[in-house]
Amino acid sequence: MKIFKNKTLLITGGTGSFGNAVLKRLLDSDLKEIRILSRDEKKQDDQRKKYNNDKLKFYIGDVRDYNSVLNAVRGVNYIFHAAALKQVPSCEFHPLEAVKTNILGTENVLEAAISSDVEKVICLSTDKAVYPINAMGISKAMMEKVIVAKARASNSTIICTTRYGNVMASRGSVIPLFVDQVLKDMPITITDGEMTRFMMTLDDAVDLVLFAFKSGKPGDIYVQKAPAATISILTQALTELMEKSQHPINTIGTRHGEKLYETLLSREEMVAAKDLGNYYCIPPDLRDLNYEKFMDQGEVKISISEDYNSHNTNRLDSQSMKELLLKLEFMQKIIQGEYADPED
Repeated sequence: MKIFKNKTLLITGGTGSFGNAVLKRLLDSDLKEIRILSRDEKKQDDQRKKYNNDKLKFYIGDVRDYNSVLNAVRGVNYIFHAAALKQVPSCEFHPLEAVKTNILGTENVLEAAISSDVEKVICLSTDKAVYPINAMGISKAMMEKVIVAKARASNSTIICTTRYGNVMASRGSVIPLFVDQVLKDMPITITDGEMTRFMMTLDDAVDLVLFAFKSGKPGDIYVQKAPAATISILTQALTELMEKSQHPINTIGTRHGEKLYETLLSREEMVAAKDLGNYYCIPPDLRDLNYEKFMDQGEVKISISEDYNSHNTNRLDSQSMKELLLKLEFMQKIIQGEYADPED
């Protein structure tokens, strides 16, 4: 991409699954430098050895600490903000930690970006931010509000958001857990077989961020149209691929903060959303607080529209779920009997 020529990109939380996927895609691009900001020096050292590339620069720091963010942001052209607390049960027991990282950490990143004249920031959000019922989703919903407010107030830095659902075989997703349980001859533990989740690969997630990067205007939220599957279909496809179709499955009940299905666009957002083929774009509401300047009428469309969720999107059957799983390098290695790390 010519837009990257001689530019510097910072990835916050860059030692995670998304960061590694971006590095695979962009390390050989025209970028002059890619900076990784994260708390984990061990993972940074692993990345340094794995990629062995002079373009990569590492910064140890925490998005909760403004000064450590500012130190990494100086001289940067673009930021992909992926640092987050995303484990739902952990955030339920430690909600203030989710606030510190997901909300205040994002504020720090955006403030540092604006003060350092960064050209564009793409922030990563989640389907759990729509109609949130758990601390993780609530913190991400507030994060999105912070992003839109900052985008509205910034004259030079373009700030956009991507929102996506379950990234298959990423760190913390259920697929590596299920695989590990099968390999150890333990029953697969599911919470509810009828629970649905959006299914997308890490490559899809990177495609979405790059699309937002190329197309985004201040405050835009981008969503990829994604298929969904029930957890029962996922486990069936997984066990059949591993030739363990009779493997026992235990239903353990819903965990803290879990929803039966996830929503990528609310009903209210669907009214304003632009259909861009494979994506939706939700433009920000740029009205100010002087509401009398605007027509004081309700939006009739809201009452007749429907949200976009994992129950009403395109549903995968067992065969199509297998085809999607086989796109994952992680699953290809598992089927061949090789060791596989979901973050590789």
